[in-house]
Amino acid sequence: MGLLKVGDKLPVFECLDDKGNLIKTEDLLSKKCVIFFYPKANTPGCTAQACNLSENFSELSKNGYSVYGVSADKVKSQSSFSNKFGGFPYPLLADVNKEIINSFGVWGPKKFMGREYEGVLRTTFITDKSGVITKVIEKVKTKDHTNQILEV
Repeated sequence: MGLLKVGDKLPVFECLDDKGNLIKTEDLLSKKCVIFFYPKANTPGCTAQACNLSENFSELSKNGYSVYGVSADKVKSQSSFSNKFGGFPYPLLADVNKEIINSFGVWGPKKFMGREYEGVLRTTFITDKSGVITKVIEKVKTKDHTNQILEV
C-alpha cells in the first residue's frame, strides 16, 4: 500500500500505547491530530523530534491538536523512551506488528551509511476532526518539527 495522502481517511486500527492503554481510530476522531511516525525510540533523530513536540506541546494544544507518536517499538521500549525524558505529554503507540505503519504506507526502503534496508519512513500526518488527512510532512525537520506542523 502506498503512502496515505491529503484527502484520505484515517485507517481503522487499534494499538497499545506506552502506558498499556488501547488506542483506536475512534479515539482520534472529533479532534485534530498530529500522528508522527518515527524509526526507533531513543535514537538521536527520534529523540530530537519527540522532544521538540513535547517542548511545544502547549502550543500544539492551543492550536487544537492531539499528538500521537508511532513506531514499531514494544510497549516497554516506548515507555522507557518517554520516561527517560520526563514523560512525554502524548501517547507513543507500540505498533510491533506494523499494522498502523503499513496502513499509512510508511514502511519502505531506506539508506544509511551506504546500506539499504527496509524501515519506518519518518513521516507526519495531520488530520481534521472527521479523520481526514489535511497535511502530510515527509521531509521532517526533527529539531523544528512543531513549526512545520503549525505552518499554514
